Amino acid sequence: MSQLVRPRSDRVIAGVCSAIARRFDTSATLVRVLAVLGVLFFGWTIPVYIAFWIVVPND
Repeated sequence: MSQLVRPRSDRVIAGVCSAIARRFDTSATLVRVLAVLGVLFFGWTIPVYIAFWIVVPND
């Protein structure tokens, strides 16, 4: 597994989902879909996303 960094390419908003996908060696699309579902059903995904945006460094 690679370290958690936001890539400069393959970003949609801030690259958080892409960073998580790279870290766990999975599809960025899958992580994005799970993030959207998290927003729709739980709502806590937005503050977590913003926190990752602030904490996770750029590539």
